[in-house]
Amino acid sequence: MEKLPPRKKNPRPRLRTHMRGAKRPPRIPPGVLFLAPGLIGFLVFYIWPFFISLGYAFLNKPVNGSFVGLKNFFDLFHNAAYRKGLGNTLRFIGISVPVNMALSLGTAMLIHKTKRHKELFSLMLLVPLVIPSGSMVSFWKALFAYDGALNGFLNTLGIAKINWLNSQLAFFVMVVIFVWKNLGYNMVLYLSGLNNIPKDTYEAAWVDGAKPWQAFRHITLPGLAPTSVLVLIMSIINTFKIFKEIYLITGGYPHDSIYTLQHFMNNMFASLNYPRLTTATTVLVVIVALFTQTMLRLERRAAS
Repeated sequence: MEKLPPRKKNPRPRLRTHMRGAKRPPRIPPGVLFLAPGLIGFLVFYIWPFFISLGYAFLNKPVNGSFVGLKNFFDLFHNAAYRKGLGNTLRFIGISVPVNMALSLGTAMLIHKTKRHKELFSLMLLVPLVIPSGSMVSFWKALFAYDGALNGFLNTLGIAKINWLNSQLAFFVMVVIFVWKNLGYNMVLYLSGLNNIPKDTYEAAWVDGAKPWQAFRHITLPGLAPTSVLVLIMSIINTFKIFKEIYLITGGYPHDSIYTLQHFMNNMFASLNYPRLTTATTVLVVIVALFTQTMLRLERRAAS
């Protein structure tokens, strides 16, 4: 039986993957895919609740409330507790932030000039950032309590005991805790800024006979201008985070000198006064946003 010749397979025509002139679908960058979960979470759990609370600031009550316009804002600034909290908060920012920035810059310059063990010194100053707040609260209580370690040391020197946490000195205790907690973080930022200043600029200044103070004023400070703006903004934001330690140490109704906006808002939340709480939060967010925008514009103008 004769074998039939094998059939020739007709090759399939190749399909064109794309037509000439046709636009390809846009390709999503990998970075956007990595950032998408965090951005979605930020929008859902931060931005969206903020706008919801912003609406409560214009109502007389959160449930079935009626629109009252700016009445809540006028009532807020007529509240004595809010004015006291606002004044103490501004005073705390005005003292603690410059002190923290000056100490951070000085520490960064010392470590920058150190030739050995730079990483060790930096790591030691970063330790407060990783210590849990609960552990440090116990330390600060044991240190500044009326029968604490500091008064015990003063007693051995013949000095009477001081009520650190229930007097005007409580304000300076709060400043000490803030500086201790944020010194290392700002120091790292300043170290990064110092490393970005070319060494040739300093060498040229020494050749021209510049003194250390002149080099610091005309080279270091202008070179650290962008870093200083960042440190300033981050320090102001971090001043509102010190409330957790102060609340755990002194409670919801501390001495008048350390009664801040966070205490006021926490007490409004405890008393279920949501219109006043959201009004105070809105004012605070607007103030911080305007200040941040102003500082960024000044930094850009100085850079240009």
